[in-house]
Amino acid sequence: MIQSNNTERTIEHMRSMKLYGMQKAYQMAIENHSLANLTADELIAHLVAQEYDDRKNRTISRSVKNAKFRYPAQVENILFDPDRGMDKNLVYRLAECTFIKNAENLIITGSTGTGKSYLASALGYQACLNGYKILYTSATRLLSQLKMAKADGSALKELLKIEKLDLLILDDFGIQPFDQQSRMMLMEIIEDRHGKKSTVFASQLPVQLWYEIIGDNTIADAILDRIVHSAHRIELQGESLRKKGTKNTI
Repeated sequence: MIQSNNTERTIEHMRSMKLYGMQKAYQMAIENHSLANLTADELIAHLVAQEYDDRKNRTISRSVKNAKFRYPAQVENILFDPDRGMDKNLVYRLAECTFIKNAENLIITGSTGTGKSYLASALGYQACLNGYKILYTSATRLLSQLKMAKADGSALKELLKIEKLDLLILDDFGIQPFDQQSRMMLMEIIEDRHGKKSTVFASQLPVQLWYEIIGDNTIADAILDRIVHSAHRIELQGESLRKKGTKNTI
């Protein structure tokens, strides 16, 4: 009875200290009657390892939730069809997240349905697994939110949040022409992140048309100079995978 009370007290202490992985591992060891087979050192190592894994998994889950990916995508499920013009070696190199460590950009272009958003989501998910802080959003949505933030005086706070992201994924880039306020906000985002953080641009438009979509020669020059010249590029080809009825992999 004393041992039972001690056990319950220990479990309760673990729970109150939010040592959930350790608590679960300890309870399982009791239920499996494996405590007697472990030395003190082995037991401690086991409990610490389980707590470490649990915290890491919870951190990843939280990062994935906060990233707001369009698709629950993974690199392993990408369809590397030769007709798509996708370099498998390049994609897997990008999945190692060195480009994020080096604060490099990535441009993904292609027609509607060719898998731009899925690929961007898959690389973003891989970045979450590697401990990076990610946000996935459309360029239009982000700029609209910043306009509202500017109206209520919180724009600076929001821009600081964006600046701190390890990876910003801007989907549907250039789907709408930029007005003057959007151009200036985009310029501020790009300037804050240039050489310090990575950004992924996914767009239906080929890069050569971005200048026209951004508008204002001076601002377009400044933005594209910081985005394009040193960026990794993936140009997806082929017909829409949605029309093909492709599922699960894209």
